[in-house]
Amino acid sequence: MTKTVVAQPNDLMTMTGTPLGPTEWLQITQERIDQFAEATGDHQWIHVDPVKAAEGPFGATIAHGYLTLSLANCFLPELIEVQQVSMGVNYGTEKIRFPSPVTVDSKIRATGEIIQVEETKGGYKATIRVTITAEGAERPACIVDTISIFYP
Repeated sequence: MTKTVVAQPNDLMTMTGTPLGPTEWLQITQERIDQFAEATGDHQWIHVDPVKAAEGPFGATIAHGYLTLSLANCFLPELIEVQQVSMGVNYGTEKIRFPSPVTVDSKIRATGEIIQVEETKGGYKATIRVTITAEGAERPACIVDTISIFYP
C-alpha cells in the first residue's frame, strides 16, 4: 500500500495531477454482496443467487455496482491522509462509471489521482478520481470522482 500524506489542507493546492496508491487488495465475498443486498433491498439474482448466476452472463454472482462504488470510501483513507484538519466532509461525487463487473471472490483495489483542488468557505475542496480495479481485469470496475472538503 502506498498512502500519500499531506501535512496540512492548504498543501493540497499544489497537488493537482498527483497519483495516489495503490491500496491493499480487498476480497469481495458472497457474504459482503448478500449484506449489501440486504441493506439496500436489491436482491436481483445476478447478485444473490449463485446457482442461477453460474448460468448467467458472468458465470458467477457479481457485486452490485453501488457496492463497488461504496468501497471508494473504504479506499480513500488508504490513498490519502490530510493532516492538521479539524474535519473532513464528503461533499459528493461526479462522473461515476462501471466499465466492468466484479465477480464474487474477486480481489479489488484502488488507485487515485488528485484532479482539482480549490479554496472554499473555510476549507479546501479536493476532487479525487478513484479507480477501482479487480485483479486480472482488463478494465476498471468503477471510476468515480469523489469530492471532499478538508477544514483546517
